[in-house]
Amino acid sequence: MSDAFLSGRNAALFTDLYELTMAQAYLAAGMVDPATFSLYYRTLPERRGYVLSCGIEDVADFVTELRFSDSDLAYLEQTGLFSGHFLDYLAALRFTGDVYGLPDGMPVFPLEPLVEVTAPAPQAQILETWVLNQMHAQSVLATKASRVVAAARGRPVLDFGLRRIHGADGGLKAARAFYIAGVQATSNVLAGKVYGIPIAGTMAHSFVQAHEDELAAFRAFVAEFPDTVLLVDTYDTLRGVDNVVRLARELGDGFRVRGVRLDSGDLGPLAREARRRLDAAGLGDVQIFVSGGLDEYEVDALMAAGFPIDGFGVGTAMGVSTDAPVLDMAYKLVAYAGEGRMKLSTGKPSLPGAKQIFRHVEGGVATGDTLGRRDEALNGTPLLEPIVVGGRRVRAPEPIEAARQRAAAALGTLPADLRGIEPRGAPYPVRLSPALERHRDEVRQRILARATADEESVR
Repeated sequence: MSDAFLSGRNAALFTDLYELTMAQAYLAAGMVDPATFSLYYRTLPERRGYVLSCGIEDVADFVTELRFSDSDLAYLEQTGLFSGHFLDYLAALRFTGDVYGLPDGMPVFPLEPLVEVTAPAPQAQILETWVLNQMHAQSVLATKASRVVAAARGRPVLDFGLRRIHGADGGLKAARAFYIAGVQATSNVLAGKVYGIPIAGTMAHSFVQAHEDELAAFRAFVAEFPDTVLLVDTYDTLRGVDNVVRLARELGDGFRVRGVRLDSGDLGPLAREARRRLDAAGLGDVQIFVSGGLDEYEVDALMAAGFPIDGFGVGTAMGVSTDAPVLDMAYKLVAYAGEGRMKLSTGKPSLPGAKQIFRHVEGGVATGDTLGRRDEALNGTPLLEPIVVGGRRVRAPEPIEAARQRAAAALGTLPADLRGIEPRGAPYPVRLSPALERHRDEVRQRILARATADEESVR
């Protein structure tokens, strides 16, 4: 994407050092056969019934634009770590492999691949850091946002998180992930420009404080932005509402304020009393928005209690996914030179070979997934799509609205118990196909047999 802060054109060195040292070692050993790496997560965080996959567009952009600039190569040379042969390799490097991935907005479950990369081993290795970074952050945040949207029960949710999201590029990608997950608009103006996301915002307490009194501040702001939402809690929330009523009387037919925002205090009872006062003044069309440290649990509680709230501004808790900021996500080698590869480490399972996910939906409800080998043709809808083949995009960049619609539709097929703020019942079923089970067992036996042979050879 031409307006992205970081891309394959300018961020080739956005990688961990060991990706480059391993790539040089692969090259020196002549190990340039195709390697397949699979990106997946191992376990669901607490209170999560699913993860919403997001970030594949940034992966595709990066791999198809990947270039090591002259300054990148000069920096690597001065570290003294890399051979001239390897630096020449990087100078000419263009991604020539394949990327299969889940389209943005697709629910995914433990051990199911979100992305699989097949390319000459040095190329596939170098991509690890970017693929993990982008898919991890955006999937974590999209999942959090989808929960907030669900808790709001159809009321609009606005993204107010930019100022506390970790980093500028992170803030940009977060706004995209939130919108795909169902958030209605963002305060992030750059995200509005880059992705076409609706932008929204009100005013800050500082504008009110800078004026002699609150009503004067309201008059001044409405003179410039007559259709605004006024922040009413700078001094006293209900007095702020009364000042909105006074402003309405002053302006008469010229009063066009859309709403008031409550940002502190006991939001539910304050919203109820604000609604009563606005209605009594004939301002039934003035909506009530709330913000201030909200997350899905607080939004859910406010909605369950029936408070008259028309929308929510959610910031930090959604912007950093405070209760579950990390997925146990990994990018692991699953095949090399035509052979399946896997880890046998305790508690860190991996499954060999390129894969496909087949989702089963009956009566509009997803009943389970089968994780099979890539070349299988099983019942169900295959979810992993070819995104890049032979280094070229074969799936055009997707409009963000399409990803947003997919997320809403796909989440709507999940069992209600999984979509709740507190998931109940059994986990979503994911079974391995018989062919994948056989392949797993064959690869494990091969690894153990080789290990046994090695032990015997040194006795």
